[in-house]
Formats: sequence, C-alpha cells, structure tokens
Amino acid sequence: MKSKMIVIILLILAGIILSIGARFAYSKYLSSRGRGQQIPAVVVDTVKEKDVIQSFEAPGRIVSKYKVSILARISGYLQKSYFKEGDYVKEGDVLFLIEPAEFQNASNVAGATVQNIKAQLDYANKQLARAEELVKKDYIAKSRYDEILANRDALQAQLKAAQSNYKDTNRNLGYTKIKAPVDGRIGIIDVTIGNYVTPTSGSLTTINSTNPIYVTFPLPSSEYIALTKSDTSIDETRKAELYFQNGEKYEYDGVQDFLDNKVDDTTGTVTMRATFQNPKNRLLNGEFVNIKLFANNKTNVPVVPVTAVQENQEGKYVYKIDENGLPQLTYIKVNGQTGKNWIIANGLKPGDKIIVDGILKVMPGLPVKVVTKEEMAKLNKALYSEKKD
Repeated sequence: MKSKMIVIILLILAGIILSIGARFAYSKYLSSRGRGQQIPAVVVDTVKEKDVIQSFEAPGRIVSKYKVSILARISGYLQKSYFKEGDYVKEGDVLFLIEPAEFQNASNVAGATVQNIKAQLDYANKQLARAEELVKKDYIAKSRYDEILANRDALQAQLKAAQSNYKDTNRNLGYTKIKAPVDGRIGIIDVTIGNYVTPTSGSLTTINSTNPIYVTFPLPSSEYIALTKSDTSIDETRKAELYFQNGEKYEYDGVQDFLDNKVDDTTGTVTMRATFQNPKNRLLNGEFVNIKLFANNKTNVPVVPVTAVQENQEGKYVYKIDENGLPQLTYIKVNGQTGKNWIIANGLKPGDKIIVDGILKVMPGLPVKVVTKEEMAKLNKALYSEKKD
C-alpha cells in the first residue's frame, strides 16, 4: 500500500515539474520575441465567396497542325533543290527537281500516240458514214459495214487507252517537280542533290506548318471537373493565353477547341489543345510554353487574399483560427487566381477565419492578438520608426 502511494506521489510531482517546465519554456519563448511584442498582433478576416471567371494554368507544348514528310513519287536522280534548310515555303512552291528528261520523252511519245489514233479515228468515222449510206442501198454487204463499225469502235477504245497513258506520263512528269503540300517551315534535308531516289527511299525533308499552330497541354482531372461545373458544355471553345518560358505573354490569344476523350491512367490528366494564330512565326514546333485557360461562365467560389497564403515543400497553406482562437497551419489547394485572390479548391470554406496580416510572426497553436487593419498599420509604422531611430 505504501509503495503505491509513493508511486502516485512521484507521478504527481513529475506532472508538476513538467507543467512548470512547459510554462518556463513558453515564458522564455515570449521573452525572446522582444518587449511589448510577446504575443504577435495579426489581422484576421473571414473566407469570402466571389463570382469569378476561373482560370487554369498548365505546361504546354507547341505542335504543328501539319507535319509532312516530303517523299519522291517516282524514281530518278535528284537534280536540283530550290530552298535552304529552315526556309519558310508556301503551298505549291517547288522544293526539288528529279531529272525530267526520261519522263518528258515518255510524255512526248504518249502524246504522239494519241494524235496518231485520233487521225485514224477521224478516217474511220468518215468510212463509217459512207458505209451507212451504202449499206442502206445494198451497195455493200452488211458484213462489210459491220467490219468498218468494229474498226471504228476499236479505235475509240484505243484512243481512250492512249489518252489515259498520256495523262499518266504527264502525271509522272509533274512528279519530277516535288512541291510543298502545305505552308510551313522546311526542316533538315535528308537526301542531297545527285542521289538516286525512289518512292521507297524515305523522307527527303519535312515541313512543319506554322500558321495556325497548336498547343497541347494536360489539365489535372480535378481542374477538369471544376471546368465542367462552370461551363454548361465541356465541348465549348474557350479563351487561352500563352506565356513563354521567360514569363512573356504571347501577343495573340488562342482558342481551346479540343479535349481528349479520357483521363490518362498514369498522370491523372486530360489532354487539351488550343489553336493560336502565328503570322510572325514566333511559335516553333516542339517549344515548351505555359497555357492559361479561362472558363466561359462565372462560378461562385471561396477566395482568400494572396498575401494570406504561404508555401513550403508540402504546398500552400494559411493560418486558420480554430475554436479556441489559436492559429493552426492549414494546407489548401487552389484553382488559379482572380485579381489579388487565390481561388480555393479545398482546405477552406466560406466563413472560416484566417490570418491575413502579421503572418511571419505566427507560430501554430500559440496565442495571437487580433487587431484591426488600422491598428496593424499603426503598429507597423511605430516599428518602422523604432528601427529607423
């Protein structure tokens, strides 16, 4: 019995000692903050709601609308090129010349054949016209008339075949001039002049179209859901802004006009695409940029001042005042900015009290002194004058 009493007494003494130690440590902490500032002064405000056009930011990559590999459609020696690597070309511009002599000769022969058959056909038609009169008067046998008619029909068929062959030889002759199928910028030449090329030789060069141009970007599924809540139809077109890696805003706004039909399993994002005009060719295929996408309709969302939000390795956070009046570090998720406010995705709700000024002096769970904005301004002014002196 005595041993139990001793244990109880020792436990009570230990608790008293720990309590005294905690109070001493807290007192020491307060004293370390300086005279007259033991409890930091802060300004507290409530989380408000606001009707805003939400915006969403994402990394993007510029992609040409057309990527065309230039191929030879006939076999022959490359005789000439009409451009330099990196040139901008227009649709229809001649890029390469394949030695045309062989194909020109074939076209000439085919053309002469057509003319020869046409002449024979003209004569056969005249013979047939005379035979029609003669057979009516029984001056020639019906079999002779049939023979003349069959010869005329055979020449008509030969003419069609010859004309088709002539068109085919002209088509091949046209292929000796390899032309740009789209407007764009020429890439590296893969096959140089003097080489023998065939339809199976592979790409001679490539053209990336430049105007208009696409930017593809991934939108996290959470932001995609926020977008669907805002807009009546997810298939609507939306305004998009482009920012270069140095932060410069591109002079033309784009239009988000496509989104993928699935969420990527590995990244949890939806691939979207915006189209931008590129008349000055500032945007290059493959370039990394940043995209800011705007919803079409306003949404009522909770917002907090940018100045109230801090950030560490774990993310953005604010100091929320709990039921005991003490600040608690609370992590938040945001869906972009509107003016000088962050749009809250989760972590806070309208009516929550947060510290908006004096944050740097706050410690989680330790008391703060709530003051008005005017009082805080006076305190800051007095502190500035004290430091100046």
